[in-house]
Amino acid sequence: MPKTLVNLDPDDKAWLDQEARRRKLPMTELVRQAVHSYRQREQSNARPALDDVLARTAGLWRHGDALTWQQRLRGEWDDNA
Repeated sequence: MPKTLVNLDPDDKAWLDQEARRRKLPMTELVRQAVHSYRQREQSNARPALDDVLARTAGLWRHGDALTWQQRLRGEWDDNA
């Protein structure tokens, strides 16, 4: 596992040491867990790239010409008004 040097504010370091003692974990394990949780949250909130979405959805429409279908639906809205 690669080592990383991180500079922390003194108050943050003191809190981290205290929290590690409270949880009975090494401080490094607590940092690893925090980074992993942060990464998971960020990746789950990330929007996929447009190219990826287009590639994954290409060819899904199987009902003929999409523009004709849209115009027919919009015509129904006008007929019901």
